[in-house]
Amino acid sequence: MPYVRVEANFKLDEKFVKKVSDFISKSLGKPERYVMVSVETKQMIFGGSGDPCMFVELKSIGLPKDSTSKLSKEICDFIKKETGTNADRIYINFVDFDGQMWGWNSTIF
Repeated sequence: MPYVRVEANFKLDEKFVKKVSDFISKSLGKPERYVMVSVETKQMIFGGSGDPCMFVELKSIGLPKDSTSKLSKEICDFIKKETGTNADRIYINFVDFDGQMWGWNSTIF
């Protein structure tokens, strides 16, 4: 049920995608078998600069609002470690969904 979409202005490899899946599973305490990760390379600028930047969208059922500050730091630290991208070049959008609004396996959560 967690869905992570990463858009970057530089190429990210399959190892990074797998690491994101594992990281999000552990950070949210959700089974990795439900985690979906999408990574796209796009033409992007941030603050008028073409230096490395990212947009991360994290959608999940029951994403607690009081945890987003902690998650933001954890995500930025993870990205910095894995790609070298500075936290001030990353936007993160957190989206919480009700289980009735999330379909999977011919049903809903």
